[in-house]
Amino acid sequence: MSSRSKILIFRFSALGDVAMTVPVIWSLLQQYPEHDIVFVSRPFAQKFFTPIARVQFVSVDFGGKHKGLKGLYQLFKRLRELGPYKMVADLHGVLRSYVLGAMFRLTGAKVLCIDKGRQDKKALCAKENKQLVQLKPTFERYRDVFIKAGMNFPLVGFPGRDIYNADADTVPHSALNNRGAKIGVAPYAKHQWKMWPIEKMHRLVEILDGKGYQVFLFGGRGEEEATLEEWASEFVNVHCLAGQLSMDEELKAIANLDLMVSMDSANMHLASLVETPVVSVWGATHPYAGFYGWGQKPDNAVQIDLECRPCSVFGNKPCFRGDFACMESVTVEMIEARIEQIVSLKN
Repeated sequence: MSSRSKILIFRFSALGDVAMTVPVIWSLLQQYPEHDIVFVSRPFAQKFFTPIARVQFVSVDFGGKHKGLKGLYQLFKRLRELGPYKMVADLHGVLRSYVLGAMFRLTGAKVLCIDKGRQDKKALCAKENKQLVQLKPTFERYRDVFIKAGMNFPLVGFPGRDIYNADADTVPHSALNNRGAKIGVAPYAKHQWKMWPIEKMHRLVEILDGKGYQVFLFGGRGEEEATLEEWASEFVNVHCLAGQLSMDEELKAIANLDLMVSMDSANMHLASLVETPVVSVWGATHPYAGFYGWGQKPDNAVQIDLECRPCSVFGNKPCFRGDFACMESVTVEMIEARIEQIVSLKN
């Protein structure tokens, strides 16, 4: 009889949140070689785990076959067939994961759920009596779920460049072989209150192009892609990758950069996975909430101090001041200076 056991993990959320689970799961697997992982998430996340041994990925379809209570039951039956499990780890803590957890508890499984620290985050974002302190990083909150099950392990270095084959001979875009520092720019975020004004980002791209740096623009399909294609057409050394790459190609492209300029967004976390430095721009949100990129240096988070910051954990609340000062006060020169510091250290 095999001595191996399985751990079932849920995290259905946005790309960045799922990317943050990867170093934690890697660390768990290094400490416990007798365990395998069944990871359940949305289809986009599969590429994160394909190169990692001992992780079986299960894709969910909440708009189709896994929709509603009946769909969750179908998902439960599928997951139960892949067991039994040493434990079920709910790293999401939402209604869907609670329902799945309850189903597994009825089978006698040990189910443990993330503590999101909602009250601490509420105090961090309060208008009055704000508690501006560093909260527990999300990586630690993920790890705590396993510690509660008696599985204590250190968060170790994640060799993302090697895992995602970043040093292979071929690159996703020929310009990644060009001379000069290679800088990624990702101007967009899910919520507008996490975005630096787009005209300032355009000016930064113009400056970087003028210095002869190779600039690569990242974004989504549709309107973002169209805007960034237009930017690329204006400059000599600017290349649009928005909407052109698969997830594994995007990871490989980012790994070949000297640095990434990003909002508090998914691109910060993708760059962190492949060990690329990120100059991140913060406005309504704050690194203190615990969503800073894996292994990123605190000094590379560009932000200004305001009594109202942060006003939101996720950047989904309109500026109550009405002037968006947190982002409007971040200058092009501030970002440019931080880029120059990183480039000078790497060359």
